[in-house]
Amino acid sequence: MNPVLAETSSASDICTWDGIQRLDNTTWKPEPSYAFHGQGDILPGPGPIDRDIYRMVQQLTIEDKVGQMMQIQVGLIIDCNGQLNKTAVEYWVEKWRVGSFLETPGNHNGLYNWYSPQKFAEFTDAVQEIALKKGPKIPVIWGLDSVRGANYVKGGTIFPAGIATAATFNPKYAFDAGRIAAKDSRAAGTHWAFAPIMDLAVNKLWSRTYENFGEDPYLSSQMAHSSIQGYQGNYKRDRTRVAACLKHFIGYGYPFDGSDRANRHIATHEMLEYYVPPFKAAIDAGSATAMESYGVVNGEAVMLSHYYLQELLRKQLKFEGMLVTDWGEINSQAQMYFTAKDTKHATQMALQQTSVDMSMVADDESFGQITIDLVKSGVISERRLDESVARILQLKKDLGLFTHPFADKSLARLVGSPQDIEDARNAARESITLLKNHKNVLPLKSTDKVLFIGPTLNSTRYMGGGWNVHWQGPSDQEGDSVYQGFGDTVLTGIKTVTQKTPQFMPAVDIDGSKFIDIDSVIAAAKKADKVVVGLGEHTYAENFGNIGKLQLPDKHIELVARVAKEKPVIVVLVQGRPRGLGSIADNAHAIINTYLPGAYGGLPIAEILYGKVNPSGRLPVTYPATEAQASSTIWQSSYVEYKPQWAFGFGLGYSNITYSNVTVSCNQLKMDSPITATVTITNHGPYPQKEPVQLYTHQQYRAGYAPDLYRLRAFTKVDLEVGQSKTVSLQLVAEDMAFWDRRLRKRIEPAPVTVAINPYTQQNIDTVVQLHADPGYVLEEA
Repeated sequence: MNPVLAETSSASDICTWDGIQRLDNTTWKPEPSYAFHGQGDILPGPGPIDRDIYRMVQQLTIEDKVGQMMQIQVGLIIDCNGQLNKTAVEYWVEKWRVGSFLETPGNHNGLYNWYSPQKFAEFTDAVQEIALKKGPKIPVIWGLDSVRGANYVKGGTIFPAGIATAATFNPKYAFDAGRIAAKDSRAAGTHWAFAPIMDLAVNKLWSRTYENFGEDPYLSSQMAHSSIQGYQGNYKRDRTRVAACLKHFIGYGYPFDGSDRANRHIATHEMLEYYVPPFKAAIDAGSATAMESYGVVNGEAVMLSHYYLQELLRKQLKFEGMLVTDWGEINSQAQMYFTAKDTKHATQMALQQTSVDMSMVADDESFGQITIDLVKSGVISERRLDESVARILQLKKDLGLFTHPFADKSLARLVGSPQDIEDARNAARESITLLKNHKNVLPLKSTDKVLFIGPTLNSTRYMGGGWNVHWQGPSDQEGDSVYQGFGDTVLTGIKTVTQKTPQFMPAVDIDGSKFIDIDSVIAAAKKADKVVVGLGEHTYAENFGNIGKLQLPDKHIELVARVAKEKPVIVVLVQGRPRGLGSIADNAHAIINTYLPGAYGGLPIAEILYGKVNPSGRLPVTYPATEAQASSTIWQSSYVEYKPQWAFGFGLGYSNITYSNVTVSCNQLKMDSPITATVTITNHGPYPQKEPVQLYTHQQYRAGYAPDLYRLRAFTKVDLEVGQSKTVSLQLVAEDMAFWDRRLRKRIEPAPVTVAINPYTQQNIDTVVQLHADPGYVLEEA
């Protein structure tokens, strides 16, 4: 198969481009629907290395092996005119034998801001053709942050962010987002998604809260397992799938001051109890790769930790796949964290102490030159290289790169399929969470005269957030034009629902730095029946999203206060983390949290506002009422006051749903003897309802160790027509109650256990069972 060569150049000093990225005007007609392999099959994961891979490794030189362990960012092979620089590619492939590239040209001064699958594939295929002719002649593997759909591929359906996916309490959407991301990524000639992200979002100040599946270990585990299966499927045979990457291992989501990469203080037994389970679920699901975490835990650099990356990841959790560093993280040991004397010292420790296979060195040759020198001087054994290179080459084989190295051009016609868009919208519909509805001000009536104000109602990019077209989202200069129709807004959604052009005024900017014609806004509010205010955050990712306080900007809060003096106010929050609301919580008649619903979130928001869809999302994080509650969780010690703005798992609908009291099949909970908790749910109307049913436990005491407030143990989501009742059964096992103690032993302490259903939505729906166990019996030891 001969690839179509991209717009390329050899090295040139003649720069004619003005540096302003342009739109990729490639067009295609997406297929309206297509067939795919669904969820539920037993799927392969990484395993033993094949014999032919071992033979290939033995034929490589030291330089070849080290090159396979290097990953270089795409900006180093783009020239000053925004085109692929073939001379640069030859340099990296022939001199350094580089085995992997990452990223989109759109983030690194490529000619286009958002590359179509066709243009992206031309680019990656041109690189691949050089790799097959130069150096060791081994195909490169291309990694891409396809974290919520193929967000860096033009037309790729951008799904709701991870936190919104978790809010659905429906793992189907984690699977679907991964499956569609994989297909669209392969269309662009990329093979490896740096996703899913399964850090627990504990400190809500953290800028990466939105990327994850919330704060709860069990919910995150269920979403992670489904997500891995979605991305990978049978990736060893199915060439529409990619290698997934569990990240960031480990403890990244609890930065002590909320800033990205800040150090974390997490006792090892607490790490095993709360933070490890989602990663274990991803490994059990067969994740082909893993990425270590930025920064330090308990003062120890994760990147250099024998315990975290060898003992815990490889031996205890039995991860057999390929391990990659995060961006420049080996060099950062010397340059940022001061955990190494210099980059040579850092590289040596990383290779000697951990099982890292590939260095996302990204920006230079340092890893390659240093590692070659370390091996040739006898400091690092060549056998150490062989272990990593074997895993890397096995991954390439599993992905079919030795037989199908180029992009499958036929997949481009499936990018942006209406079938995918509807799936993303369904995910948004089930994620959007109604937090307040005073006097049933919602849903809006078609006869209501509604004024729509606020910066997030007329924006696609704010619904997308970071990792959306670009790393930091579209720029102010690009605005929504960069989407070229692959998205919507709340206003276009309202027009679709009502068949009327809504009255809209911006009122305030997204950063809350200024009001916009506020007198006219107040005057218009006086003439309206109700006012919908769209508030939220600018796009951001990683350290660019660091904030000093959780509360929304003062002018956002003041806007609601001023308008609420005139008419009932409905606040629509478009945000990546639960921002503090101040007086909004009292002044607003209704509050809807849409999280970051993705590029197609506008119509679902409009449908919920007007009652075309009944909201069924539930909070996957605790929503703080004060700054001091930024790190409050549903699983914190039960003696600590838990009075957030809204609890984990909370959410309202438009229907009157009642629960019978919970019953259990047996009130004695013993090992190897599951019990079933049963509850009957009735929808009294007036709307059909998708109802998340959540089963929690609370151990009333635990000898020597403070019990958790609540732990989510099981959940399901049921459809209820008006007037319909359903009996729901969820299983509980004594082993669920096991915990890790300070001696790193997993065991059970006997005690009464409260079994509760939706404790912060339906009050007093609980019962008590007696937990039996030998406290000296150890289920597992680290």
